[in-house]
Amino acid sequence: MALMPPTLRKLALTAHVTTSVGWLGAVAAFLALAATGLAADGDATVRGAYIAAELVTWAVIVPLALASLVTGVVQSLGTSWGLLRHYWVVVKLALTVAATALLLLHTRPIEHLGGVAASGAPLTADLGGMRQQLLVDAVAATVVLLGATALAIYKPRGLTRFGRRRA
Repeated sequence: MALMPPTLRKLALTAHVTTSVGWLGAVAAFLALAATGLAADGDATVRGAYIAAELVTWAVIVPLALASLVTGVVQSLGTSWGLLRHYWVVVKLALTVAATALLLLHTRPIEHLGGVAASGAPLTADLGGMRQQLLVDAVAATVVLLGATALAIYKPRGLTRFGRRRA
């Protein structure tokens, strides 16, 4: 396997770190909006929080999640780390794929709440569970993304069976 030249490797790493940290920051912003939507007293504030949460999801979080996944795969395939050689890379890939898939699955309730908020329809009690779920999902996503970040920094040792065969 040909490794990327140093300049291209640094560019790919910069793109991956930027999109990954951006994703984490955007999820933190979403967490603040979800908490505001659940805890605020004023109807306008609650509506604004859910409208903004939908916008942040589609304009920032989804593109950054997909970009982080793609740049991470490119980065791993173009460096000596490889995609399946080290356990930390495999775990980080699994976390990223799972987080991205769950994000895409959970865009429906985000869209629903954003649509209800934008329409001016009442945010009735039957939406309470969905509103709580957005907060729980945002907390879980933050924890998963922090875990993936820690894996990238600490890089625990350990080769996979594939990695041991290649070595």
